[in-house]
Amino acid sequence: MRFATIRHLGIKELRSLARDPIMLGLILFAFTAAIYSAATAMPETLNKAPISIVDEDRSPLSARIVDAFYLPHFLSPVMITQAEMDARMDAGLDTFALNIPPEFQRDLLAGRQPTIQLNVDATRMSQAFTGSGYIQTMITSEVTEFVQRYRGVAAPPVDLALRARFNPSLTQAWFGAVMEVINNVTMLSIVLTGAALIREREHGTIEHLLVMPVTPCEIMTSKVWAMGLVVLVACAFALVFVVQGLLSVPIEGSLVLFLAGTALHLFATTSMGIFMGTIARSMPQFGLLLMLILMPLEMLSGGVTPRESMPDWIQVIMQIAPTTHFVSLAQAILYRGAGLDVVWPQCAILVVIGAVFFGITLVRFRKTIGILG
Repeated sequence: MRFATIRHLGIKELRSLARDPIMLGLILFAFTAAIYSAATAMPETLNKAPISIVDEDRSPLSARIVDAFYLPHFLSPVMITQAEMDARMDAGLDTFALNIPPEFQRDLLAGRQPTIQLNVDATRMSQAFTGSGYIQTMITSEVTEFVQRYRGVAAPPVDLALRARFNPSLTQAWFGAVMEVINNVTMLSIVLTGAALIREREHGTIEHLLVMPVTPCEIMTSKVWAMGLVVLVACAFALVFVVQGLLSVPIEGSLVLFLAGTALHLFATTSMGIFMGTIARSMPQFGLLLMLILMPLEMLSGGVTPRESMPDWIQVIMQIAPTTHFVSLAQAILYRGAGLDVVWPQCAILVVIGAVFFGITLVRFRKTIGILG
């Protein structure tokens, strides 16, 4: 290969990308607004859940229960009648509807076990699951304090000393921001290289390249380094200015080491993008093919669900996916501050996977070039 030729062809790819406002907008959105929204859209706790209460007891205890619901976990309770409860739930106005029965306080003080009815709109999955536990704990606490005349906490038989490592405050936004960067690196590297090849085929410039003294390997290598460089620069920008700057997420490890590992990952994913570009004949076809490939790569890589909880056969199959090892490498460096002595196995595996993907794609690309010629 002639490196001067590869450099000039890569610069041509960068100029072509610079004239594509849609792709530039996608890159800008993926590494700014998408990361911010993914981080802030992961709620830490229940937040502003709408609740209505039917208070048929009208006692001091029921008033205490009503007053226990306030911001930020719940909106101010709407006091309604029994007849309004079902209609409001059907209209989607309330996630929770609490019904305190008549004589609730008197039955409780008499030693009976009265029941409070809680209606939950289960279509709101996250709020329904989390909020039910919140409400149970809050009502139990208020009733216990009312009966005992003080708010006491029973001493547990075993004292659990909790030590949360790598995320002491258990802030979910930290996880969401970094994982969105990882996912967007994979997505954009595949999209940019595949779209670059399809764009040349649609514009007819691929035929111009066939009559020039360039080889398929040089053409493919130029697309890999050019699009990989764009994603790498965008990734570095997102980590420094969006993740660390705007979201104030601490990065424990070396950014240089992470970007080096990202480059190895891009070697594999850009090759995948070119391979998919040789299969698809248009951008709509490429988009459909992308959904079939990208979703399993992201969902089964271990970033969303721990790989240990997946079936054994899926764990074996996903060993050949570069995202599996990239997620492991990225989490080790960015979350736990790992060095090269820890992540070198993932780096070595990414090199092997990238070389295999590049070789397979080059064979396919040569066949496609031969057909077009």
